[in-house]
Amino acid sequence: MENIPTVKLGIVAVSRDCFPIELSRSRREAVAKECKNIGVEITQLNTVVENENDAIKALLEAEELGINALVIYLGNFGPEGPLTMIAQKFNGPTMLVAASEEATSTLMDSRGDAYCGMLNASISADLRKVKPYIPEYPVGTSKEVAEMISEFVPVSRVIIGVKNLKIFSFGPRPTDFVACNAPIKPLFDLGVEIMENSELDLYDIYLEAKNHPDIPRVKAEMEKELGKGNTYPELLEKLAQYECALMDFYTKNLGASKFGVFANKCWPSFEKFFGFVPCYVNSRLADRGIPVACEVDIYGALTEYMITCATGETATLLDINNTVPADMFKNNAQIVEGYTMKDLFMGFHCGNTSTSCMGDCSIKFQKIMHSLMEPDSEPNITRGTLEGAIKPGEVSIFRVQSTGDTHLQAYIADGEILNINPQSFGSIAVFAIKEMGRFYRHVLIGKQFPHHAGIAFKHSGKALFAATKLLGIDDISFNQPAGMLYKNENPFG
Repeated sequence: MENIPTVKLGIVAVSRDCFPIELSRSRREAVAKECKNIGVEITQLNTVVENENDAIKALLEAEELGINALVIYLGNFGPEGPLTMIAQKFNGPTMLVAASEEATSTLMDSRGDAYCGMLNASISADLRKVKPYIPEYPVGTSKEVAEMISEFVPVSRVIIGVKNLKIFSFGPRPTDFVACNAPIKPLFDLGVEIMENSELDLYDIYLEAKNHPDIPRVKAEMEKELGKGNTYPELLEKLAQYECALMDFYTKNLGASKFGVFANKCWPSFEKFFGFVPCYVNSRLADRGIPVACEVDIYGALTEYMITCATGETATLLDINNTVPADMFKNNAQIVEGYTMKDLFMGFHCGNTSTSCMGDCSIKFQKIMHSLMEPDSEPNITRGTLEGAIKPGEVSIFRVQSTGDTHLQAYIADGEILNINPQSFGSIAVFAIKEMGRFYRHVLIGKQFPHHAGIAFKHSGKALFAATKLLGIDDISFNQPAGMLYKNENPFG
């Protein structure tokens, strides 16, 4: 992935001055050793922080080492003022974690009391209005702390990525797509830059890329990637030109940001001028960590990017689209065992999901657009979708969205794509999520989320939840289990 941060972890030990400093130092070294054992690269800061001067020294050391995510480790009780000062002044995500006691024999002369120190540290962090990452149970042995640190890595990627992100939009949204509303103030609150452009701007950069020197290379990549799915070879020249235009724009307009994503107009006037649908190109950029959200869905682009950072893998954006017919449910009884029909739905989009996330797939034409734009002729301007069944396996659905009054909210649910033939068009799959029916009613409908959901192709709820909270979004919904009522759910069923 070329468009997500590389996390360089550091660990700094802190020590209350009335406790042995060596206790924090030796425990820090043990944690670093366990991190190495599980493949987590981490750099130890030599400074052990006992006071404010040590805190400044540690911050300078971290900067010199290029550390962009910092673990603040309470090897003993720790000085709550200096350690939270580090969290406040460090330019990146921080984590608070503490050492448990090793053995009965240490309780007289080498007791650390970090279990107690975490309480004071959390109060001090709140007083300074800083939000460090604190694991669900933040006290452990060196091995347990190393495992906690490994979970901090994807969270850090999301935070660093979002804080250095620019969203390029080419709009406006299609008519009647007010559901994908995009107030921009909350983007700035998150640290995200936004550069809004017109559909005419998009057409202009496409025309300018007519003889782009990279077109032959991109076209050859497409041919290799598609293989037997290259059903319209004569179309690839135009698609390659479009991809080159987008990537040139990306490179020239990142400005002060380090990473960029797109939210682009893709119908209805697009096809009449460009002569194709852009879905396949969108899928290719997503595979490089540069999501291109359909229908100028700005918060959809942010959502896809957060997933990409959390997983380090390709994400996609799908409509929460249609129910599963009763006969399909009945004919796949063994596959759907443990689910009800209300737990199932089909996720669909025209053809924007990358080949890496699909089974057999090929370039086709957009069936709905074809019936509207060129109903009496063979497909021409509506070609360019990448269609087929999406691969079965673990998924999480996720969405960050601003309400019309600029309140940020999110949802997360873990589930799976079932190995069932969807028997329909587009990039599509049968999804199964426990208690989806209630989640659909009381979160998606009840909180007015749009129909676009970000899809992570592994269970990612834990990292996405933690990162979303650290970004300051407190309104996060999930698919509540049976017996746990939503706020406005009718208790009488």
